[in-house]
Amino acid sequence: MATLTGRRVTVLTLSQTVAATGRQDLSGELAVELMTGAGAQIVARDVLPDDREAIATRLRAYADDLKVDLVLTTGGSGIAARDVTPEATLDVVERLVPGLPELARQRTSALTPLAVLSRGVAGIRGRTLIVNLPGNPKGVREWLEVLLPVLPHALALLADEPRPWGTPHTP
Repeated sequence: MATLTGRRVTVLTLSQTVAATGRQDLSGELAVELMTGAGAQIVARDVLPDDREAIATRLRAYADDLKVDLVLTTGGSGIAARDVTPEATLDVVERLVPGLPELARQRTSALTPLAVLSRGVAGIRGRTLIVNLPGNPKGVREWLEVLLPVLPHALALLADEPRPWGTPHTP
């Protein structure tokens, strides 16, 4: 199975409650655990409230300043009025990768019918892939189980790594 060895990843949790109270961030912690388990290097781990401009500013910094390979967000992608993570992501990305959240919603809705309410998006800024995950640990686990098999190839393409034409990247 392909891994994320050597890939630089950030995890950003968007939650009014966690940001204001310091409550334990189970979703972000799980994302970190799953990424490190796949060999990724976590270079930043942050929590912000649901503020569109603050989220967009942090996403830009991850891509432009830290030049990470992958940004995972958790939270703020539902249909509540305060859920602005997809909009903040759209403010930042240059190209969309709609197949990632489409696949995750399609596969996870068989397990959790409410998964179709996720508005998470995925896109590219420079050579950084940004993916919005759900805000609960169960959703994070389910989405990453779907996405982890394709992430190594996607990140290799973004990094413009050489490989024989037509073959997937499998380190």
